[in-house]
Amino acid sequence: MPLLDQIQKQMVEAMKAREEARLNALRMVKAALMKHKVDTMKELDEAEELKILNMLIKQRREAADMFRQGGLIDQAEKEEVELRMIEGFMPAAPSDEEIAAAIDAAIVETGVTSSKQMGVVMKAAQAKLAGKRVDGKALSDKVRSRLS
Repeated sequence: MPLLDQIQKQMVEAMKAREEARLNALRMVKAALMKHKVDTMKELDEAEELKILNMLIKQRREAADMFRQGGLIDQAEKEEVELRMIEGFMPAAPSDEEIAAAIDAAIVETGVTSSKQMGVVMKAAQAKLAGKRVDGKALSDKVRSRLS
């Protein structure tokens, strides 16, 4: 079932259950997907949907961090609830072993030895982990530690 259909179905369920917070989060996700669909004037494929969801997850994570720094714990918790709901639409995250194997393979494949060429390894590692939910910052930290 396409992602927009899943979201629409869950919106109806949230309306019936009178779950205002969940409904607002679902509306936000649907609006982001529809905006991209209208902007590009073509149907969304799975890769584009994942890209948009990753962007929304990153926004929620950053907003929660900023709210925590500002002392607004209630707002931070609201953002984290939305974050977990959006993550429910994402594919499973790779295990640490899978990430380590992808990084090792990328290093061997590219022949990189210094952290100055970290971008090449990052690109290769992300290609190996395509279709899985990977946090770019965490992957970057792991690549940096392996190269240093």
